[in-house]
Amino acid sequence: MERINRTLGRLSRSPNFQKRYEQLKTEVLANADVQAFLQMHQGEMNDHIIEQSLMKLHEFVSQTKKCANCSGLNHCQNIMPGYEPVLTFENGKIELFYRPCPRKIMEDERRKTERLIKSIYVPKEILQANFADFTLDEPGRIDAFEFAEQFASAYQPGLKMKGLYLYGNFGVGKSYLLGAIANQLAQKEISSLIVYVPEFFREMKQSLGDQTMNEKLEVVKKAPILMLDDIGAESMTSWTRDEILGSILQFRMHEQLPTFFSSNFNFHDLQHHLTYSQRGEEEKLKAARIMERIKYLASPIKLTGSNRRHH
Repeated sequence: MERINRTLGRLSRSPNFQKRYEQLKTEVLANADVQAFLQMHQGEMNDHIIEQSLMKLHEFVSQTKKCANCSGLNHCQNIMPGYEPVLTFENGKIELFYRPCPRKIMEDERRKTERLIKSIYVPKEILQANFADFTLDEPGRIDAFEFAEQFASAYQPGLKMKGLYLYGNFGVGKSYLLGAIANQLAQKEISSLIVYVPEFFREMKQSLGDQTMNEKLEVVKKAPILMLDDIGAESMTSWTRDEILGSILQFRMHEQLPTFFSSNFNFHDLQHHLTYSQRGEEEKLKAARIMERIKYLASPIKLTGSNRRHH
């Protein structure tokens, strides 16, 4: 039986094979990412190394990178779903390895935290939110969009930046814009935590009995980017205001960690909400202290428009 290398050798000499090979080589070497990689290592690279690694370069070109045109991990077209290819040059050879893509990093972080804190759950449309679908038909929406886009573009881990306090009527897209910021940051492999405040407060009360409250509180306090969704919709008690919300905000203010909020209330109405507990107690000083922390952490912008949940 003819040895396989002879067969391959004969195939490689056939005009049809050579034509397809040259076409493949042209397409691969025309790829912008491949060109950038070869340019980076031009002093170490030669034609022989490139020829030997052509199939690796072809595999790299054929895979999606940085979640381009990705509709979600469930529809990932890559060889290893949730992983993107990376080229390296080591010991005179081009090597190809795979690393988790931004969407997988965000999803893994979300699942890990979700196992501990159930109230981070947010609707599917928020997890898939993006700037492109955010309508800019009113001045307040343009202001909020510009702030959000600038933050997502400029932020790097450790950078001290102020967050956003989005307020407005029900259904105008406050939570959606928070999700769009989170997804844009995920493209830069920066994780964020979106917490639905009313459910989180309920969960923290329940956690008093199973000894997980402190652990959950630490996760929220120390999140690189925290988004407190629908603050003001909860039933406020002195304990949740001072021991939970106050503790989170104090830590984040001290550490200058970016913090975002969404609410149906403006600052004045939220302060009134924080002043009166379920028992009807009036605690103006404590409410004012919470508001000072929120104002330090976030800039207020009113989001206007019609209720998009009816559309």
